[in-house]
Amino acid sequence: MFKTKTPKFFASKYATLCCYSSAPSIAEATTHQELLEQTQFSHYFDPRFYLSQLIKCKNLYQVKQVHAQVTTNGFLENNQIVANKLLYIYCLHKSLGDACSLFCGYSEKNVVSWSVMIGGYAKVGDFMNSLRTFRECLRYGVRPDSYNLPFVIRVCRDTMDVKMGRLIHSVVYKNGLMLDDFVVAALVDMYSKCKVIGDAKELFDGMPKRDVVAWTVMIGACTESGDPNEALVLFDRMLEEGVVPDKVVVVNVVNACAKIGAMRTAKVVHEYITRSEFSLDVILGTAMVDMYAKCGSVDVAREVFDGLREKNVITWSAMIAAYGYHGQGHKAVDMFSMMLRRGILPNKITFVSLLYACSHSGLVEEGKRLFSSMEKEYEVKPDIKHFTCMVDLLGRAGKIDESLKLIEDIAVEKDEGLWGALLGACRIHGHVEFAERAAKSLIELQPENPGHYILLSNIYAKAGKWKDVAKIRELMSHQKLKKIPGWTWIEDDNKIHRFSVGDHTHPRSIEIYEKLKYLLKELEIAGYVPDTNFVLHDVDEELKLGNLFSHSEKLAIAFGLISTPEQSTIRIMKNLRVCGDCHTFCKFVSQVTSRMIVVRDANRFHHFREGACSCGDYW
Repeated sequence: MFKTKTPKFFASKYATLCCYSSAPSIAEATTHQELLEQTQFSHYFDPRFYLSQLIKCKNLYQVKQVHAQVTTNGFLENNQIVANKLLYIYCLHKSLGDACSLFCGYSEKNVVSWSVMIGGYAKVGDFMNSLRTFRECLRYGVRPDSYNLPFVIRVCRDTMDVKMGRLIHSVVYKNGLMLDDFVVAALVDMYSKCKVIGDAKELFDGMPKRDVVAWTVMIGACTESGDPNEALVLFDRMLEEGVVPDKVVVVNVVNACAKIGAMRTAKVVHEYITRSEFSLDVILGTAMVDMYAKCGSVDVAREVFDGLREKNVITWSAMIAAYGYHGQGHKAVDMFSMMLRRGILPNKITFVSLLYACSHSGLVEEGKRLFSSMEKEYEVKPDIKHFTCMVDLLGRAGKIDESLKLIEDIAVEKDEGLWGALLGACRIHGHVEFAERAAKSLIELQPENPGHYILLSNIYAKAGKWKDVAKIRELMSHQKLKKIPGWTWIEDDNKIHRFSVGDHTHPRSIEIYEKLKYLLKELEIAGYVPDTNFVLHDVDEELKLGNLFSHSEKLAIAFGLISTPEQSTIRIMKNLRVCGDCHTFCKFVSQVTSRMIVVRDANRFHHFREGACSCGDYW
């Protein structure tokens, strides 16, 4: 069929086809149609002319004009470069039907033809046909390469199909492409997005050469999968190996700092950004605002925000959310007003941030007003996240009946977040009947989530319903569900120290418990009385006191007192909600030691100073 030899036309790892740098001139031709018409009278046709015309096509109609001329003048039959370019242009215009018809008409197909079709389907989201075409490619006897394999690997990534991903991985191995940087980087990305971080890390460590893209994928994967510490370790390794990070890597590192809440590390990263002269554009600047807010300093977050030359709605929403995390609802609302004055219109994220801020500051009427204004004034239709915020807002304020009515009236599909907000409100106010209803809906939606069972069990325990507690725990045991362990961590000397309840594994464990024992005596003199109601087990008072004594928050604070300079702020983070007794404990510690204590739990920040908390005990 094709008389010309197929040249090597991949110019880069991302290109599908190459084209010649220039086309021959046709005298006095001024329009696309004129050029086509003039070729009808030419005795000799240069294929570069058609390549140049395909590149100039601005719509599908023009592509089909060129297609007709190519067919008429025999180039579709005699020149695979032109044929494949036409195929590529159809895919570029997302006309996969025309592309498929053209492709199926080929009597011979080379690796480029297959790559274009595989990639074309993948780019429009037709993942099934992309994989089907790849299978046909293998059956056809075409050896897969570093151009078509990344497409099918990305399909596995986007569909979260790790089973298919492993099959493609075996194809890579069998074809001797495990040393190809592009293919392995795509596999690392696929395993990362599928949350198989172990396999991603193993592949990454085995790469003979890691470019900035590979480092970006691996650092981003660790950040998103819940291992931000490893992301920071990888960043250090990247710098040691002499790889210069780009802005995408830096944004991932900033996000990692935000996740672990490590203020000292955040400052080091900020210094690196300044030293490397990265400009704080909207993306990096917004990430920096979020980082400082989640590391416990809303004031520094505001300084970064004010220093940004360019801000979009996401940047403003991040600053509003920052005030929300720290229980400063009034400032969040003021920031919203300032945003409107600057001509920035809110979006869905803005209202989630606003309603969250109102919820955690007890601004019920303000929250209601903002919610009702969404669609009326700003044409933002509330979705399930906004309704969840409203349920939380009303529930925290003790308006459980109103929360339930809102849930019953909404037309959107109810999810676990919505029922979880109601269940959380029931825990705060001890409403057992509504808690049972919310928990039933949650368990139907997520039967394997132990958190729902634990929360209902805690509500029963608080109400003294120990038989019901036993039933819940028996049900969990039967379904082999385990309680999510509570952890508290603190940063010191550029290291993260993590504690669990009753933890004795820390190298300074003896000092920590001695400090805690001495501290409790001081607190009791100041008026602290341990609240054993927060020990949700049917045991005697002595055991309850022992359990309270060794809560992870208390161990972390005791460590902070013996390891950080006097008068410095102690910052701790917890993966679950801080318990009521530990909240009281922190208030007394801040009073007795004259230390400021910043606690970030699963929901918000608490700033303890001189015996009081920034939340005003509304949490």
